[in-house]
Amino acid sequence: MRIPADASVHLTYCTNVHPGETWPEVRSVLRNDVLAVKRAFCPTEPFGVGLRLAARAAAELVEGDALPELQAILAEQDMYVVSINGFPHGAFHGQTVKERVYLPDWRDPARVRYSDHLSEILAALLPADEDYGSISTVPGAFKAAVEGPQDMETIVDNLVRHAAQLVRLRERTGRMIVLALEPEPGCVLETIAEVTDFFERHLRTERAFSRLAQETGLSRQSAERALTSHIGVCVDTCHAAVEFEDSAALVEALARASIQIAKLQLSSALRIEHMTNGTREALLPYLDRVYLHQVVERLGSGFNRYADLCEALEHHAWQSEDAEWRVHFHVPVFLEQMKRFGSTRGFLQEMLALQRQRRLTHHLEVETYTWDVLPDEMQATGLTTSIERELRFCLSELSAIGQVS
Repeated sequence: MRIPADASVHLTYCTNVHPGETWPEVRSVLRNDVLAVKRAFCPTEPFGVGLRLAARAAAELVEGDALPELQAILAEQDMYVVSINGFPHGAFHGQTVKERVYLPDWRDPARVRYSDHLSEILAALLPADEDYGSISTVPGAFKAAVEGPQDMETIVDNLVRHAAQLVRLRERTGRMIVLALEPEPGCVLETIAEVTDFFERHLRTERAFSRLAQETGLSRQSAERALTSHIGVCVDTCHAAVEFEDSAALVEALARASIQIAKLQLSSALRIEHMTNGTREALLPYLDRVYLHQVVERLGSGFNRYADLCEALEHHAWQSEDAEWRVHFHVPVFLEQMKRFGSTRGFLQEMLALQRQRRLTHHLEVETYTWDVLPDEMQATGLTTSIERELRFCLSELSAIGQVS
């Protein structure tokens, strides 16, 4: 929905919480799950959908005749789309995802085709009074998979290829679509420092500007402006909190580098303030075979990083209670404290306060996709009620009217 205090800002939730890889499955999600959330949260107002489309569904929409049906469903149900989650290319529920979620990454032409499809779909779905859309995507690649400078060049080349598609799409439709690289623990773009370094040393270079100019027919100066306009970042507050980022410093660093925040994903991470020998058993319910749960441990002034929670539990020495863990496990955004652990809700609240003060972005998206792998006690209220409660908490923070209990 549009934020009452600022109608140019949209708040929604991401439909990657609902299983669905094909167009018929997405259609069912919209007609049932999303509609139930709309009826609970804003029954009388237009409802923005943070649409997640897998590559299969996207291809069916672009290459088949289903796109008018999608447009009709949105219109009938008083829904609209300004942002798409283009991060997971394939299956995202019910089977092992782990590091495969990044594949195909930006070294692979398949990632370019997928993103091109999503941009065509989003340009067709944007409301008549909106000409700006965002698509969140993989932050380059999983860091361990990148072998050297040649891989980085390939990532940049493919990003430029997609930027050329976005330039042509804007010329053809008048719609401004921005690709939003989403920093995540364990990836090529993990910290905000790595993001700014990548943009300055790899993406915004004479080589990249020249390639974009060659592909689009733009002048070199216009190509530089286009690349800056069409590629930004999606800041996920769970990911940033896991990295122990400072909220104000994060925003300032991106502003200094002229990197736009195309989307702010609203999420919280698991926080273990003091590691003890009894913590291991308490963390066991958070182990699952589906998702990757990276861990960053702060010990004094240093950091240890683990690719997954199971690895962290296996290798941690359990000798110091001074260690704080942040775990990439999305937990309900309205919870500050769980049975044994805390969350990074405070960081999320800081980012929402900055959004309220400075309008960091036009697109806000709650993204707790882990409901089906959370411990049983967190699933007691049902998915629709839980999503509604998350949306109301964020809306309350944005409106500065206090907290939802």
